[in-house]
Amino acid sequence: MNDQIENKFSYHAPKPGQPEIYQEIREKAKELAYLIDQKAPDSREKSLATTNLEQAAFWANAAISRN
Repeated sequence: MNDQIENKFSYHAPKPGQPEIYQEIREKAKELAYLIDQKAPDSREKSLATTNLEQAAFWANAAISRN
């Protein structure tokens, strides 16, 4: 059995305080997403910036839930 695989592909119920942290990260990412949307011209680069911001928020929350 590989502990890393087990951890990555298992459900991690939120521990006390974690939902608030997830929300804080999402709110800050949303704030930046709006800034990018307002200031950057519509383009592939803008789309990539938004996608990567979404991924960053996801992975930050995954780091909290998995560790």
